Amino acid sequence: MQREQIDQVRRFNRTVTARVGVLHDSYLGRDRSIGAARLLWEIDADEGSDVRRLRDRLGLDSGYVSRLLRSLEADGLVTVERQARDGRVRTVRLTGAGREELAALDGRSDELACSLLEPLNEVQKARLVRSMAEVDRLLTAATVTVDAVDPDHPDARHCMGAYFAELHERLSSGYDPDQSLLPDASGLRPPQGLLLLARLHGEPVGCAGLKLPEGAPAEIKRMWVAPGARRLGLGRRFLAELETRARGLGRTVLRLDSNGHLEAALALYRSCGYREVPAFNDEPYADHWFEKHLDDGPAA
Repeated sequence: MQREQIDQVRRFNRTVTARVGVLHDSYLGRDRSIGAARLLWEIDADEGSDVRRLRDRLGLDSGYVSRLLRSLEADGLVTVERQARDGRVRTVRLTGAGREELAALDGRSDELACSLLEPLNEVQKARLVRSMAEVDRLLTAATVTVDAVDPDHPDARHCMGAYFAELHERLSSGYDPDQSLLPDASGLRPPQGLLLLARLHGEPVGCAGLKLPEGAPAEIKRMWVAPGARRLGLGRRFLAELETRARGLGRTVLRLDSNGHLEAALALYRSCGYREVPAFNDEPYADHWFEKHLDDGPAA
C-alpha cells in the first residue's frame, strides 16, 4: 500500500466526519448519537429486523448494539422480542414514536444533503454526486468477504439455487442441474475441489467453485454473483482468488466452460486472460470453452 494512498484516505475520512456532523453527540440535532440514528434507519419498518443481521450489516459488536437498543427502548422508539421458536433470536421493531423519529431524521438528513450541495455550482454538484456514487460502490466492494465453505452450508445452497434459477431463465434451453456434469456441489468439497462464498453485510451474494480432477487441469465451476452485488468487481475477485488457490495446490492450468447467452461472463473471462479453446468436455449447456495458463499472470 502506498503512503500517498493512505494519507489521502485519512484526509477524506477527516473531511467527511467533520462535514456530516458525526463528531457531535446529538446527530442531526435529535439528541442521540449517529450510532443510534443509523440503527433506526436499518430496522425494517414493516417486518422488523433480526438483531444479529443488524449487527452484521452495520459491522458492530454485540455489546454496543445491545446498549443502543436499550437506549432506544427506554425512549419508547423500539421493542425487542425473543422468537418463541428460538430464544436466541431477537427481533427489533419500530414503535409509532420510532416511526415519527425516523421521519424526523429523514427530514434532517435531506436538509444536510442540501447544505452540502447548495454552495456548489451545477457542474460541481454533478461531479460530487458522481464521485460519491463511485466511492459508495468501491467502499461497498471493500466490505465483501470471501471465504471457503462447505457446499452444504445454507448460504452456499442459497447461492446455488439462485444461480440455477438464473440459468434456467437466461438459457434458451432452460437449465436442469441434474443434466449437467456437476449435478450437485458435493464435487466441490476438499480434496476434490473447493467452494468460495461471498458475503455482503453478512448476506450471501455470490459463489465460485474450483474442481480439482486428478491428472487433468483444474476447472472453475458454479461462479455466480447476485444481481444486487454486480459492478463491485466480485467476478474478477473470484477469478483472482481461485487462480491463487490453484497455484498453491500446484496447478498450472485453469479451464472453464460457459454459454453464449452469458455475454458479461464471456467478456469477463476474456478480459482476465482466458482464451477460447476447443471443447474439452461434453457439458450439455456449454458452447464456449476457455483455458488459462497460470504463469501468464493473475486476473486483471
